[in-house]
Amino acid sequence: MLSKNEVKYIQSLCHKKQRQEDGVFVVEGPKLTEEIVKSDYKIRKIYAVKDWIEENAAIEPVQLVSEEELQRISNLQAPNKVLAIAEQPAITSKPLWDNTLSIMLDGIQDPGNLGTIIRIADWFGITQVICSMDTVELYNPKVIQGTMGSFIRVTTWYADLEGMLTTAHVPVFGALLEGESIYNSIKPKEGIILVGSEGKGIRPNLLPFITSPVTIPRIGGAESLNAAVAAAIIVSHLKGG
Repeated sequence: MLSKNEVKYIQSLCHKKQRQEDGVFVVEGPKLTEEIVKSDYKIRKIYAVKDWIEENAAIEPVQLVSEEELQRISNLQAPNKVLAIAEQPAITSKPLWDNTLSIMLDGIQDPGNLGTIIRIADWFGITQVICSMDTVELYNPKVIQGTMGSFIRVTTWYADLEGMLTTAHVPVFGALLEGESIYNSIKPKEGIILVGSEGKGIRPNLLPFITSPVTIPRIGGAESLNAAVAAAIIVSHLKGG
């Protein structure tokens, strides 16, 4: 049985401040838990219902919880058998620009969008995403769930984008309304795909770094595209076969 203090602590990890203070984050569900257990991430503790523990007897440390207890500590509307607390790794490396395609995100606020973009990056074999400091936090539970495990394979940095772009001597493809049709773009061997927020787009101070402004031609009447959808279309044409 979980103590009141333990329940309160796990619930507090839905807040960014607590996650940052303790250097941990929450993963939920059998698929994500299985992936993170197999990865290099360090697991602090796993809370699971009886049938999950029986199916994963080799995994520990695991604490048995009831369905009701899992409901109390879960961030999900429909908790799914298991919740794990993992440590946030210290990223000491820096992005490498040569001979690789990267995604750079300017002010993405929606957790679902960030999670989906990281998943898109993983799908197309892009291993690094660089975020502005005001982009939603990677370890937000909704971001982690949205990645479907791709956060394990894609390194995500938070940095001053202007400073990063100053040192990145590769083509920069900026998603702009007035850019060249993405369908006419030649697939690059290296470069950065820069995507801004839906509401504000790419900030003015970053525009001078864009060497290849690209756009997705509108055929119908929709006013705009979701940032993750736009990123998927651009990545598909620049990175796809």
